[in-house]
Amino acid sequence: MTLPFFPEDLFDDDREVLLDVVERIGRSPEQKFILGDHVARFEAEIRDSIGAADAIACGSGTSALLLVLRAMGVGPGDEVIVPAFGCAPLAAAPALLGATPVFADIDPWTMVVDPGAVARAVTPRTKVIMPAHLFSVMADMPALRRIAASTGVRLLEDSAVAQGGTLAGIPAGMWGDAGVYSFVQVKTFGMPGEGGMVVTGDPGLGEVVRMLRNHGQDGKTRFRYHRVGYNSRFDEIMAAFQLHRLPGFPRRLERRARIGEYYTGRFGELAGCGVLAPPPDRDGRCYYVYSLLCERRDELRGHLAKRGIGSHVYYRSPLPRQPAFEPFARPGDAWPVAELAARWALAIPIYPHLTDQQVEHIADAVCEFAKEP
Repeated sequence: MTLPFFPEDLFDDDREVLLDVVERIGRSPEQKFILGDHVARFEAEIRDSIGAADAIACGSGTSALLLVLRAMGVGPGDEVIVPAFGCAPLAAAPALLGATPVFADIDPWTMVVDPGAVARAVTPRTKVIMPAHLFSVMADMPALRRIAASTGVRLLEDSAVAQGGTLAGIPAGMWGDAGVYSFVQVKTFGMPGEGGMVVTGDPGLGEVVRMLRNHGQDGKTRFRYHRVGYNSRFDEIMAAFQLHRLPGFPRRLERRARIGEYYTGRFGELAGCGVLAPPPDRDGRCYYVYSLLCERRDELRGHLAKRGIGSHVYYRSPLPRQPAFEPFARPGDAWPVAELAARWALAIPIYPHLTDQQVEHIADAVCEFAKEP
């Protein structure tokens, strides 16, 4: 049994649909390949499904963060508080706008940003708090929203991995002033291409993001530029393909959740053996990636590989320890929990078309490793 961490057949069942979409759009008289009717329908479907005021499809989840920060007026002299453990765009997006990413440490169990660390990082220069949902756990958005409200700063929710998740009945992406999704291949609603989306309850913010993604045009008068913008437009073929796959998204997400719950049930007894599973709860979960904390991470990875099981190490160092972002680290700051997560975190397969037998095989292998003398 060979089980890769990133499966190669994610879209095999939709291969013919994708080929048909390419042909239909390629041969249509309109010859509209970006920001056409399919993109508008896709945006409307996502907007309505989460109760947003606007949903703006753009070139990637990374550019979605950049567009929102720019729409919020972030620039030189501003600070944006981000998790110390996570993906590069968290720090890169504010840095590209001339702002300073300020790194807050994370929770030792969930690996998402610690609200206490965020509160301590707020200064008069703080413009935005930007938490990120990570792996299978949503950040503590109620606490972060309280901090943002009490300090008068904006709250941007990096929900790139959390589309479909809810916390206290509120969809991921809808806790702050805006949120972003990513549709890159391996995300929960991934596609065979690159793309992202901004969702917001603020129509004015959405209007600015919509202009910024298309060179500053408002969509009414072509070649009239209201702002200095970007080229971050969404593809018609991918929009049509995602519209086809959208009805099946809840089923695929539910399968991921069931696999995650099975893992957590099996791994609950392993904490004393040096393997810690994520918290056992449905609320505030997204099941993009199932990541364990293991004191002997590299040994566990080798153990799984011998049994044909792929695994993946995310973020081998905290963001402020990366060469690109070290210059932004404030003297004297430390991120001990992020350092620990970088040494211990290991993700195992959780994609929806794993069979029950395969899931059991993966869980058996982890338990065997943890319990061996």
